[in-house]
This record gives sequence, C-alpha cells and structure tokens, in this order.
Amino acid sequence: MMVSCKFFLSLLILLFTFERGLAIWCYRCTSATPGCGNNFNWRGIGYLGDPCPEDDDICVKIIERKGTIETITRECLSSLQAFRTDIPADKYEGCRASARDEQLAHYVNNSVKELDVRRDYFQQTTFCFCFLDHRCNSAPRSVVNSFSTGVILMLSAGVFTIRRLLL
Repeated sequence: MMVSCKFFLSLLILLFTFERGLAIWCYRCTSATPGCGNNFNWRGIGYLGDPCPEDDDICVKIIERKGTIETITRECLSSLQAFRTDIPADKYEGCRASARDEQLAHYVNNSVKELDVRRDYFQQTTFCFCFLDHRCNSAPRSVVNSFSTGVILMLSAGVFTIRRLLL
C-alpha cells in the first residue's frame, strides 16, 4: 500500500513539474511544406511541432491572400516579432486582421518589386493566435489540452490505486 502511494505521489509531482517547466509546443512550418497548407495534416509534415523559445509564448497561424493565392505560416509569436511589423496589438485568442505600418520602408528607394520591402504584396493578412493548447495552430481544433490530459492521468492512477487496495 505504501509503495503505490509513493509511486502515485511521485507521478503527480513529475507530471506537474514538467507541465509548468516546459514552453508551449507549436507547429512551425509554411504552406510550401507538404501537409502544412489549408488542409493541415501533421503526418504530412512529419513531426509533432517544436517548443517555443519563450516560456509565455503564443502559437500563431498567419494567412496571407492575394487573389486566389494563399500562403499559410505557422510559428511561435516570439520568432515572428523580430521581423514582422504587421502583428496586431491584440494578441488574445482568435483571428484578426494585420496592423498597417505606415512608416515601413518609408526611406527606402528600391526599384526591385520582388523584394516587397513595404509588405504590400498580399491584399489580406490575418493573424490567428492561440495559447491554451499545445500545437493549437493547426487547422482543426482536435488536440486535447494538457490540463485535461493531466486530470485523466490522475483519475486513472487514482482508480487503479483504489482498485488495488480493495482487492
């Protein structure tokens, strides 16, 4: 009886230690990668995501459209903040249009249109933010969050322990 209680207690401590100490995991790919487009398929990209660099990071899905062309980028917010100036100020859960930076490339005299220094190639850019679940920047919301996974694990361990005590 004492061994199972110690095992159960150490399992709980281990579970909550890893849950608090790790950053959120996000998918990090573009629609040029097979399986990372509009019909997201994590088996097609071949991995389960990466941990974000910051502990309090947010997963982002960027949808950029020009006519019928659509580009989707999935990334951590901290990785995008260094070079994207069109990130909306409101980063709470949900989707919103990009911010417009009037001063972007204001002093640049560049005649090469393909460089897109003003970031005006795409007609519509939408940012979708999520931070409540690991790998939540996929297309379907099918990932069970880690809190409910921990509760299910604790309940099953408790039922197993009680069952062993009664037998």
